[in-house]
Amino acid sequence: MAGAMQKTGAFMLSEEIEILMAERSRLLRVAGAAAQFVAVMDARNVPEMVATEADLLAESVNALSEDTLKDALNAISTSK
Repeated sequence: MAGAMQKTGAFMLSEEIEILMAERSRLLRVAGAAAQFVAVMDARNVPEMVATEADLLAESVNALSEDTLKDALNAISTSK
């Protein structure tokens, strides 16, 4: 019985890891698209009503580690 519970626990953990990896992949695509958008965005032409959000987006992208940013940009370059 304990063996079956361990297998069930391992299966559930495996499923959770798969879910988290799929979510990471989706989030990397979002981050990559945001990074690309920030890179080409001209702050002088951003409408005032979204300037705060554009600033927040730029700050968030700039706060990413170099490795995460590379992964994010790779995620959008391979999905095209």
